[in-house]
Amino acid sequence: MSVSASPDKRRKMESALDQLKKYTVVVADTGDFNAIDEYKPQDATTNPSLILAAAKMPAYQHLLDQAIKYGIANGGSEEEQVTNVMDKLFVSFGLEILKKIPGRVSTEVDARLSFDKEAMVARARRLISLYEEAGISKERVLIKLSSTWEGIQAGRELEAKYGIHCNMTLLFSFAQAVACAEAQVTLISPFVGRILDWYKENTDRKSFEPQEDPGVVSVTKIYNYYKKFGYSTVVMGASFRNTGEVKALAGCDLLTISPGLLAELTQDHSAVTPTLTTQGGKTKACELEKLHLDEKDFRWRHNEDRMAVEKLSDGIRKFAADAIKLETMIKEKMLNVKNGQ
Repeated sequence: MSVSASPDKRRKMESALDQLKKYTVVVADTGDFNAIDEYKPQDATTNPSLILAAAKMPAYQHLLDQAIKYGIANGGSEEEQVTNVMDKLFVSFGLEILKKIPGRVSTEVDARLSFDKEAMVARARRLISLYEEAGISKERVLIKLSSTWEGIQAGRELEAKYGIHCNMTLLFSFAQAVACAEAQVTLISPFVGRILDWYKENTDRKSFEPQEDPGVVSVTKIYNYYKKFGYSTVVMGASFRNTGEVKALAGCDLLTISPGLLAELTQDHSAVTPTLTTQGGKTKACELEKLHLDEKDFRWRHNEDRMAVEKLSDGIRKFAADAIKLETMIKEKMLNVKNGQ
């Protein structure tokens, strides 16, 4: 008769990923369906850079071809056709991902609209309408918006007026996190690894223990602040550079993790214990006072954080550059289709 393994032994056999899933909703940060199949995440996130990478893979050419046919069939100027192809492509990837996960997919609004609230609202509503035309409820979609002041106010309007759930991305400063909570958006994505990158590039210190990692410290502070003051907005740590960062944020509401790091976590059998807890957050945030930020306060506080200012503008530029690359690829393919090639 076999004797069941002791809890300690069982934990040793369990991967770090399986342990992490007990405390945190694990999200796959990828547009590659195969990776989603392999790691069985609850949710998935995409962005222009991930869609660009996936759109270059032969396995996903059919999605690009379908989106181009859709764009041409809907007519309009070349610019309107390209925009329609982009929206259709992003939603097509989202639809395929939703077949493989039980939860929600995040689809990003073009970063070039980051300073235009009305345009972001219109584009978000357009993306949701494409999901709904395909039979997917808006409850299964998070619209990603840049965490500029305009993006945060777009999120406020989309949530309150249209019931569209938002994922505020490119978040680096405490001011951004406070403004997002006050706007009552569904979720924020603070970028752990990009904060670490900045500190390694701009200070004398080149390595950090996970608990001292400036990205981990930033997300921990935001999480504790949210829990202390009972905000409904949840925290999804993003942009990880190593599994140490991931494990140091065990217990965070959600963590979105690249396939490479998910693979490492499946091979890691070290013990994972929650470092962030709702009750602990309330206790550890005792020195944090509640802030109310209007636009002037937000811009001043955010501007005081050099790292956040630089990484937000850099992140918008990089996502915009990848959107332009994707548009160029689409225009070439559209021309071939129109010319019967």
